[in-house]
Amino acid sequence: MAKLRPRAPRAPSKVGPAFSFHGRGGLGRETKPLVQGHAAGSPSPNSMLRVLLSAQASSARLSGLLLLPPVQPYCLGPSKWGDRPPGGAPHAGPVQGLQRLLEQARSPGELLRWLGQNPTKVRAHHYPVALRRLGQLLGSQPRPPPVEQATLQDLSQLIIRNCPSFDIHTIHVCLHLAVLLGFPSDGPLVCALEQEQRLRLPPKPPPPLQPVLRGGLRLEAALSCPRFQRHPQHHLIRSLAEAMPEELTPHVMVLLAQHLARHRLREPQLLEAIAHFLVAQEAQLNSKVVQKLVLPFGRLNYLPLEQQFMPCLERILAREAGVAPLATVNILMSLCQLRCLPFRALHFVFSPGFISHISGTPHALIVRRYLSLLDTAVELELPGYRGPRLPRRQQVPIFPQPLITDRARCNHKDIVAEGLRQLLGEEKYRQDLTVPPGYCTDFLLCVSSSGAVLPVRTQDPFLPYPPRSCPYTTRDPAQRVVLMLRERWHFCRDGRVLLGSRALRERHLGLMGYQLLPLPFEELESQRGLPQLKSYLRQKLQALGLRWGPEGG
Repeated sequence: MAKLRPRAPRAPSKVGPAFSFHGRGGLGRETKPLVQGHAAGSPSPNSMLRVLLSAQASSARLSGLLLLPPVQPYCLGPSKWGDRPPGGAPHAGPVQGLQRLLEQARSPGELLRWLGQNPTKVRAHHYPVALRRLGQLLGSQPRPPPVEQATLQDLSQLIIRNCPSFDIHTIHVCLHLAVLLGFPSDGPLVCALEQEQRLRLPPKPPPPLQPVLRGGLRLEAALSCPRFQRHPQHHLIRSLAEAMPEELTPHVMVLLAQHLARHRLREPQLLEAIAHFLVAQEAQLNSKVVQKLVLPFGRLNYLPLEQQFMPCLERILAREAGVAPLATVNILMSLCQLRCLPFRALHFVFSPGFISHISGTPHALIVRRYLSLLDTAVELELPGYRGPRLPRRQQVPIFPQPLITDRARCNHKDIVAEGLRQLLGEEKYRQDLTVPPGYCTDFLLCVSSSGAVLPVRTQDPFLPYPPRSCPYTTRDPAQRVVLMLRERWHFCRDGRVLLGSRALRERHLGLMGYQLLPLPFEELESQRGLPQLKSYLRQKLQALGLRWGPEGG
């Protein structure tokens, strides 16, 4: 095997370090600056030098070459040739010495001379080493000479002929360096490297055949997909319109109802389709399915136009009330948000037998909480009701503390609280106060009959519940003002309709005697900074006739 040895001592050359190879020239023969003879079929070093020096590589591209780590032979993957070590790595000395000479080359001419005069010692991993070093050398030259198409083709053919012996890592590095050096992306070199790269990659499995689904099955597939919220409403409407009646199963309609409720989609066509399905399939539906079908109507505050909707639900409640207590109360909760509570069902759920029946169940607390809210709705909204009521000892706070979603998702509560603190003072408002029978208020103010904002600590912050029939006879003349944050997610999507639970809370607080001051999210989002927000709050409070500070008392 040929060995490397240093040349006799002499003055250093301007071209590069003084070394000679034992090769075709014979043992001990000194290497000339440019070799006249070269391997058959390979371009001469002069042509390679002209090509690489004339590559239209910008300084940005060439600077990218400086960031690439040196290519190590042992890092390369296995080669397709069995007579070499993995990655085309060298066996011993001369090949390793060639890599060291390539990495230490001081000029493109010296770099290409090491490649051109020793074709038998060049391995696959030498090409990315040479390209990287070439990029570093060219990066130091501000204006490379113009490219010659013939020599560019010569260099491309040289790498194309040898790239079948490259492993995947070498191909990837050479491809990246070729692009950085300015070789065209649609040229033969880049195309050949990309083709070899594709041959090394494992074949992709064919995509599974998607069966052609009809309307109902397509609707079910869309709603069952984890990313079904990306399907627009018109896709659901079209699938629903194309579905045959026998394809619309309770499972499909429940998925549709849950989709609308979860994403606050107040789509009348889809809601009317659910209402029609409920009426048409009344005999086959139990209360556990009905509670899921009715959920979007209450949440989205939508009363369907289907005339048989309410009579159908009353019949289902009369038939299924004693079978599933929690489902029965859930249905009544949705109807409570729609202000359509049936008296007959209220008589049943407030009866002593129903209350004693649910006392020992795992969901007794949640049922009692819902019954307490229903009792509040009867007190405030159904003055003509004369049936049984929930006993006082069975009543529990509806929402004993702010909801987790309120604390986590409320975008403007903190900045509004800071604005009120600077505007009024900490003692003149209360935040997140739960008032009887269990509604949480965002901000509560106590106001005198003259409009002065009073310190909350000196006043009873609650209004009496149940409300007195003659409010003017009360000993407490102070009025309660509740600032209600109306965030974007408090509304149905793409609309100005409050969600059913939000509308119910505001309606009941107003009926109990609290004066509501809504703060819409559009107005809050338009305020830029705390000074503008304080000015906005001042205008809102003054519009109600409120006074504070030295002039307010």
